Amino acid sequence: MLATGLLLSLLAHQSLAQTQILDRVIAIVDEDLVLESELKERTESILERLRGQYGQLPPLEALQKQILEQLIIERVQLQLANRYEIEITEQELDQAIERILQNNKITLEMLEEDLRSQGATLNDLRKQLSKDLTINHLQQGVVNSRIRVTEQEIDNFLTSTDGKFATSPDFRLGHILIAVPSSADQEMISAAEKEATDIYEKLQAGADFSQLAMTHSNDQSALQGGDIGWRKLAQLPDLFARHLENLKVGDVSKPFRSGAGFHLIKKVEQRGGEEQLVEQTRARHILVKVTEIMDDEQARARLLGLKARIEAGEDFAKLARENSEDTGSMLNGGDLGWAMPGMFVPVFEETMASAEIGQVSEPFKSQFGWHILQVQERRKEDMSEQMKRNQAANLIRARRYEEEFQAWLIQIREEAYVEIKL
Repeated sequence: MLATGLLLSLLAHQSLAQTQILDRVIAIVDEDLVLESELKERTESILERLRGQYGQLPPLEALQKQILEQLIIERVQLQLANRYEIEITEQELDQAIERILQNNKITLEMLEEDLRSQGATLNDLRKQLSKDLTINHLQQGVVNSRIRVTEQEIDNFLTSTDGKFATSPDFRLGHILIAVPSSADQEMISAAEKEATDIYEKLQAGADFSQLAMTHSNDQSALQGGDIGWRKLAQLPDLFARHLENLKVGDVSKPFRSGAGFHLIKKVEQRGGEEQLVEQTRARHILVKVTEIMDDEQARARLLGLKARIEAGEDFAKLARENSEDTGSMLNGGDLGWAMPGMFVPVFEETMASAEIGQVSEPFKSQFGWHILQVQERRKEDMSEQMKRNQAANLIRARRYEEEFQAWLIQIREEAYVEIKL
């Protein structure tokens, strides 16, 4: 057995030596390496894609130089992601694969078969997706943190023509047109008007809009049930915009006349421009962290003791200042201020949502440790203006992203140690 083991070990070393000879290092990137096999594999993949798009390709040497630079930048980003401790969960990978299946309208079995035909496995795909998602998370996090949008910039954008258009509501509309020829006499016009009025009355009685559109409408959207998709007011004829203004979602306008005939429009859906009532919660909490000297049982028992003292009449805020390990809220007596849905981790949100006002929750555990919380107040707040400002800030940030992204790539490339061995 020992001789066999030694032989296998020697063969492994010999194989490694051959691999090192065949697969040489072509670039050192900080603490990582780029191998010749990677460059060849990436080059073959890109050449295959480019041949299907272009008749004439650039010289191979120039192309490989670009591809090597791409590999170097990837290495730099992956090392940065490792320093930032960015990790992709199995759930994220499952969701990414599900998106691939949905976008390509294929089953998992079909995907695996396609991968096998390329000499790859589902595990290979998961590894590549993990790398891609890691780089994407890094880029989104770092680049967005470099972009500062001021309140004045938001004000200026919202008052601009571009800003007004971008942040204006979107409407999904249904349309029925009863056409009137330009040469029509009064009898034909009256008949068209009566048909439009009859359709309106049927709709008011509960008839299906799309069915009536397919049966009666002379518009190009008739076979789509009259659905003309999403539009902003500025993209609609003034006549449509005026009649749409007073409609609620689900309402149909009375017939109105244009040069083309009689129209009925339905406001199917609306995005933006309406009152956005959001339930906000004001709560306070006490956090006890799990450490080497404070395990789960002890942390929970400590909070049960604090809960009993509060229910016996002691001041929550005073006990929070003395016992909570959440440095962000302890000085305020554990007060977390007014919070909108989605601000806290799921288990905290769920406990907060189910708690009665004034009630102290049972101890519960999150990724930060053990908590008890008390809901102090709830309110509904119209956040439509704030949401519009958030939308404006996101639009401004998106416009700057590409420029900032390129500047960041140049910076991290310059700061990295790179030695090319070609």
